[in-house]
Amino acid sequence: MINFKSHFKFNKQERRGIFFLLFFIIIIQLGYYLYESNAVSQPYPLVVDSDEQIKIDSLKNLAATKDTVAFYPFNPNFITDYKGYTLGMSVNEIDRLHSFRDENKYVNSAKEFQNVTNVSDSLLNAISPNFKFPAWTQNKEKNSSKKTNTYVVKPENSKIVYKDLNTTTAEELQEINGIGEKLSARIIKFRDRLGGFVIDDQLFDVYGLEKEVVNKTLRKFKVISKPEIIKINVNTATAAELSKLIYLQKHVAESIVNYRNLNGSINSLNELLKIEDFPAERINRITLYLSL
Repeated sequence: MINFKSHFKFNKQERRGIFFLLFFIIIIQLGYYLYESNAVSQPYPLVVDSDEQIKIDSLKNLAATKDTVAFYPFNPNFITDYKGYTLGMSVNEIDRLHSFRDENKYVNSAKEFQNVTNVSDSLLNAISPNFKFPAWTQNKEKNSSKKTNTYVVKPENSKIVYKDLNTTTAEELQEINGIGEKLSARIIKFRDRLGGFVIDDQLFDVYGLEKEVVNKTLRKFKVISKPEIIKINVNTATAAELSKLIYLQKHVAESIVNYRNLNGSINSLNELLKIEDFPAERINRITLYLSL
C-alpha cells in the first residue's frame, strides 16, 4: 500500500511543471477556439479589380461570339441541307424548296420564298435581310412600272453606225460622258483579261462603271468582231484552270471540282447553280467559256 501511494506523490517542482503544462494546453485550446470563431464570423476580404473584371467580361463576350454562326448575303434558291439547318429551317421546309427547284423554278423575293417553304414570319424576318437575288429580278417590277402609253417613232431610213468594243481605243471611250482616263484604261484591261468581249452586256461587269454610263456607251459601241474562245471543259479542267476564268474565284473553282468528283460528272451547265457561292447572276456569261 505504501508503494502504491508513492506514485501519486509529487514534489514542488513537479507540481509546478504539471501546472504549466495544463496552462499551456488551455492557452492552445483557447487560441484555437478564437481562431475558428473569427474565421466563421468574418468574411474573407475580397477586393474586386475593375480593370481585371473588364478583361474577364471581354473574354466571355469573345467566347460567346465564337459559338455563333455568321451569315453572309446568299441566294436562297441554292440553300443546301446544311445551310438550311444552320438557318433554323426544318427538314420539311428545306424539302419544299428543293422540290420547287427540281422543277427548274426560282424564288425572286422573300415573300415567294415563304410561300414555297412555309417558313414562319419570325424566321423569315431573321434570315431575309441576308437574301441576295440577281439584280434583274429586282429591277423587273421597276421597269414594268415605268411603262407608259407613249411611243417613239424612229425614222425608217436612220441607221446607227457602231464602233467595235473589241477594237476601240481608250481615247475613243473617253468621248462618252462619265468615262475618264481611269475607267477607259480599266475597260481595256478587263477586255484584255477576257480575251475580248463576247457579248455587249459584259461591259456591265467592269468594276466602277455605273449602269447609266454603260447604257450610254452601248449606244455608240457594240461587239462586232467576236474573239475565238477556247472553252474550258468543266468535266476535265482542274481548279487552277477554272479559276483562270475571270468570273470564277478560286474557292468556287475548287467547289466545282469537288462537286464533280462526288457526282461523277456534270451533265448540264445549269448544275453549277447548285454549288454554293456560285455567281448565279452571271451564269449566262460564264457558260460562254465552258463546255461539257
